[in-house]
Amino acid sequence: MTGRTVRRGAALGLGALWWWAVARLAVAPEAGVLEGAVVAGGWGLSLLPVHCVGKGHAAGVVGARRWRDAWRGEGT
Repeated sequence: MTGRTVRRGAALGLGALWWWAVARLAVAPEAGVLEGAVVAGGWGLSLLPVHCVGKGHAAGVVGARRWRDAWRGEGT
């Protein structure tokens, strides 16, 4: 329960920081590199495939050897 609360608090805090930087870039003429870095970093993190799992844990995964054999034309 505590871990979930900490994760949610961190996500809320970092989200608020990101929106603050976006608002400053849009409104404040003196906004600069710091706000731009926060906005770009937050946007870049949104591109990460956070819902992916490793091959060993995925359901229905095709093994590397099967792909290698198919590429080389073996086993057909």
